[in-house]
Amino acid sequence: MAFPNSQPFRTAALLLFFLAASITQAQSHWVGSWAASQQLPEPNNSLPPDDLRDATLRQLVHLSLGGKELRVHLSNRFGPAPLHFTSVHVARPVSSVSAMIVAQSDKTLTFSGRPEVIVPAGADYISDPVAFPVAALSDLAITIHVDTPPSAQTGHPGSRATSYLVHGEATSAADLPNAKKVEHWYFIAGVDVAAPAQAASVVALGDSITDGHGATTDGNNRWPDVLAKRLQSGRTTQTIGVLNEGIGGNRLLLDGLGPNALARFDHDVLAQAGVHVLIVLEGVNDIGTLARTGEVPRAEHDALVHRILAAYEQIIARAHVHGIKVIGATILPFVGSQFYHPGPSSEHDRQTVNLWIRTPKHFDAVIDFDKITRDPEHPDQLRVAFDSGDHLHPSPAGYAAMAAGVPLSLFASK
Repeated sequence: MAFPNSQPFRTAALLLFFLAASITQAQSHWVGSWAASQQLPEPNNSLPPDDLRDATLRQLVHLSLGGKELRVHLSNRFGPAPLHFTSVHVARPVSSVSAMIVAQSDKTLTFSGRPEVIVPAGADYISDPVAFPVAALSDLAITIHVDTPPSAQTGHPGSRATSYLVHGEATSAADLPNAKKVEHWYFIAGVDVAAPAQAASVVALGDSITDGHGATTDGNNRWPDVLAKRLQSGRTTQTIGVLNEGIGGNRLLLDGLGPNALARFDHDVLAQAGVHVLIVLEGVNDIGTLARTGEVPRAEHDALVHRILAAYEQIIARAHVHGIKVIGATILPFVGSQFYHPGPSSEHDRQTVNLWIRTPKHFDAVIDFDKITRDPEHPDQLRVAFDSGDHLHPSPAGYAAMAAGVPLSLFASK
């Protein structure tokens, strides 16, 4: 039997849905478990447009914190036009090196109750919460389908994880045979979990050393990954998530392969769910770039150092407004790097910056990554056992040493 004037009933039902969703959101304490900094991928890291025409893309991420519910952040931050996601699913992957998922775990994500979403140009979008229990340090498969390729892609080239691409709608498929494999992430920016009230997240803001250049593909052995594992082993730190907001080539002051650290600060730090600690490891690319193609006058070095320290002050001030504790990490040695060819003046800049970082009352605390990774006999160089081979980026052993040197007492209480 049809009801007369059914439009008011539909309107009332819609209002009830949004009210119920609002109550659920208010009752949940959301904390970031995984994140990736978004950028406009350079041409060699972008997918050909036809690859994203009627395409399914399955991407695996490694969570730091577990929970009974989750929500996923999609991103069209660098897209100049709205982007239509026709379907988004989550599932448990069979392994970290395969496109296969546990079929019975597959769930459709919704956005304001609908299984599709149009993300505006330049925007991020958070899914509705879904009951999907995940363990700390587990992997999650996020599978998206797009019908029309965007004119500009948003993503994270330095995924150090394999993604799988096929044509057609296959978001719930148990496997994606013959998929195209790429070592990049696209359109996914974060995963939050519903966590206990005392839970919180730590943001690692950095460059390729935080992003994990030199780490093992699909190995999840960047220093923030190893730190997350250590936090889970501590009785008082098991409710702490770690969010890797590193971008290869990133600088404090100028754009590079991604936006400069000050420009991306609001998105990558302040907007993260449950963040209460920030670790800053930035500056080596600013120092290295200054004299990369030839030495410059001392006055230019001094001016750069001044601007780097001023940028740190900006980060500290902006974080403190939001009650975020800021930990400064000293810049690792990089003499011998064939990319930057640092000379005595650049090494002097690094030492000056590190002295400021170590000086009390600047940062709230300090992690001395320089001391942890340097060669005792040649302190301007990485220890051989910790060097990936390019004398700039640590090896997996170096990343493990960095994480091992972080005092867990820095995160034990909110």
